[in-house]
Amino acid sequence: MFKNYIKTAYRSLIKNKAFTIINVLGLAMGLCICMLIVFYVIDELSYDRYNTKADRIYRVNNDVKFAGQTRSFAEAPAPLAATFIKDFPEVEKVVRLRTWGEYKIRKGDQNVQEHGVVYADPELFKVFTLPMIQGDPNTALKEPNTVVINETVAKKYFNSTNVVGKMLLMNDSLNYKVTGVIKDMPKQSHFRFDFFLSMEGLADSKIENWLTNNYNTYVLLKPGASPEKLEAKLPEMTRQTVGKQLEAAIRINFDQFEKGGNYYKMNLTPLKDIHLYSNRIAEMESNSNIQYVYIFSAIAIFILLIACVNFMNLSTARSSNRAREVGVRKVLGSARKFLIAQFLSESIIVTFVATVIAVIGVVLLLPLFNETSGKEIALTSQTLLWLIPCLLAGVFLIGSLAGSYPAFFLSAFQPIDVLKGKLSTGFKGGFLRSFLVVFQFGISIFLIIGTMVIYNQLRYIQSKNLGYDRDQVVIIKNTNNLGEGVKPLKQELLRLPEVKSASLTGFTPTGGYRNSTTFFTSEARDSKTALATQLWEIDEDYVPTMGMKLTAGRNFSKDYTTDSLSLIINESAARQLGFTNPINKELYLPMDDKALKLQRMHIVGVIKDFNFNSLRDNVTPLVFTLSDNHGQLSLKVKTADMSGLISRIKAKWQAVSPNLQFDYSFMDEEFDATYRTEQRIGTIFIYFTTMAIIIACLGLFGLAAYAAEQRTKEIGIRKVLGANVSTIVTMLSADFIKLVIIAILIASPLAWYIMQGWLNSFAYHSSIKWWIIATAAAGAVIIAFATISFQSIKAALTNPVKSLKSE
Repeated sequence: MFKNYIKTAYRSLIKNKAFTIINVLGLAMGLCICMLIVFYVIDELSYDRYNTKADRIYRVNNDVKFAGQTRSFAEAPAPLAATFIKDFPEVEKVVRLRTWGEYKIRKGDQNVQEHGVVYADPELFKVFTLPMIQGDPNTALKEPNTVVINETVAKKYFNSTNVVGKMLLMNDSLNYKVTGVIKDMPKQSHFRFDFFLSMEGLADSKIENWLTNNYNTYVLLKPGASPEKLEAKLPEMTRQTVGKQLEAAIRINFDQFEKGGNYYKMNLTPLKDIHLYSNRIAEMESNSNIQYVYIFSAIAIFILLIACVNFMNLSTARSSNRAREVGVRKVLGSARKFLIAQFLSESIIVTFVATVIAVIGVVLLLPLFNETSGKEIALTSQTLLWLIPCLLAGVFLIGSLAGSYPAFFLSAFQPIDVLKGKLSTGFKGGFLRSFLVVFQFGISIFLIIGTMVIYNQLRYIQSKNLGYDRDQVVIIKNTNNLGEGVKPLKQELLRLPEVKSASLTGFTPTGGYRNSTTFFTSEARDSKTALATQLWEIDEDYVPTMGMKLTAGRNFSKDYTTDSLSLIINESAARQLGFTNPINKELYLPMDDKALKLQRMHIVGVIKDFNFNSLRDNVTPLVFTLSDNHGQLSLKVKTADMSGLISRIKAKWQAVSPNLQFDYSFMDEEFDATYRTEQRIGTIFIYFTTMAIIIACLGLFGLAAYAAEQRTKEIGIRKVLGANVSTIVTMLSADFIKLVIIAILIASPLAWYIMQGWLNSFAYHSSIKWWIIATAAAGAVIIAFATISFQSIKAALTNPVKSLKSE
């Protein structure tokens, strides 16, 4: 019996090739998109789960509000780790990680710049699962000047992984002994480093300073310990430790500090939540957002539903063609359950073929999807172990669900009605089908509006006046490694005709190193007049090189010997200080960790506010000080031959330091990288929107065919009575266009509400213009009409003699 179902289903599908191809294509597209999104979601949800103790690992965060500024850190004070071990029995182990910029590593006669370097406590391997293939994890980082490296680094510098005991020369002066080699860290980790330096050799890690947050601190709780109970103990611990140093620094106790509207709070974030739920200052990597997981999951479900809906629509569209088949089968004694089984068999075969095509599509599209999404997803043997059973189950589930409505619908025809020509009610009587059209196009319209809003915001970001000029600014990295040669290099580069100006500093508006501090308006260190701000060390060429504008006062100058004690503040700092005329006003800068020694400085200029953080954040107070900071060299250039200029700059670099790696970037590219996630989401939205529209149009095509079949006699009679083609096309299209308009009325407000919420996550954003909704609506109507017109014109051009003769 089952073999007969398969054979009959196969013959029926082959007989109706056009119907089969459209059905298979629609389902294959839906399944392909769904699988790609499933891979994306699984990848996002798998971060840090490779750690065998992940359920017991928590990161300590710090939320601080002081002097009107609120900051959320992914870091904690240095002495916190020892306090956890000493005073909290719930804690089994604590490990700290501390980044300290980039290092140059000697390889032969060359110095290679390495970014993935971090200091770590010896407990690293007892908290995180980092399998060691050489060395002893219990002792690897216990001694100063020791380092653990990964497999790739070991092969890069030594051409072997058997390197324990060998030496690495760092920064031309630091010899580190290799005490361990670990496997390369999984890609699904919220931090990935290549070099782990012993924290024992870092003097800063032993300082009892509770007022700075520089250490990413992770606690491993004992089995059964409650993170909530541990977190509940943190306020009292903070009061006892931070409170004492706070009172010494600003001369108020912790109660007074809190009564002034300030706070200093520590809290815990589960390790497995960091990648999707954390967006704090000093994150180890750029994290993702759980909202995108929800959005893509919803899109996958909706597109798959649209594909399944199309199957129903296309199957019922053929109802009149198969009605007589059903009637004859029933007259010959076929039971309804056998008819249902027959139609479900056809549905499962279509789904199986569509699934095979979808898998082929995934294999072909995966490289493009990885490039677009920034992922490194691969189809491995482990993936196939769960994918193949899921696909087989999906074939039967989707095939049964998608084919259930046509199966029950077609098998319900009564033989007497069929043989008399009384078929089911036409399109106007199909409420379910009308609902499905609204559902399909509602999703499509939502995606169109969402895509347009995202790209409109990205264009706004690109065109917004940020308060500095990022165009044609070349940033040469790691110039601090040149030592005394950095200033001669700057002068040499200024001799190039394409270089208009140059500035030496590690502080740039597009990111990099940041330094926060607190100024006071008097030596009394009154917390009410404190200014929590970023402090950037710049040279006298910084402002003109960046194209910034002064609104009051002057720039730093070599002509003023006192400028080493001068400040330039931004407008936000001036507003918070309450200065109507800040020029020559004095501020006091703490010179030690406990703010016991103050340096008096005076303001010489006010810089116009510029965006140095993401446009998601408001501009905060910023202070410039004149100082030697040789971290980077920024060049303002003007040339049409950028590659040629870079070659000449590289030659100048190699003349100064032939053994040091030359590394550079462009400021506009660094700026774009800040919004890379939004750009990727926008591109993916375009792909998904296009697919959703195509699939929805296939469904509409099926319904148009169905409506035309149901109204064949009516069309023939109208043509005999003198109706022309345009009249009939309008008649057949009107019902569908009404449904598309209903979809527009439902989807547009919903899309506006959700996308407005997304825009509100930016402090600076565009608005949703009326033309975005209008364009999406007009596009949907045009697409729908174009789809319907094919079937409508075909029906209108049919010879009425044929349609009436068939009756």
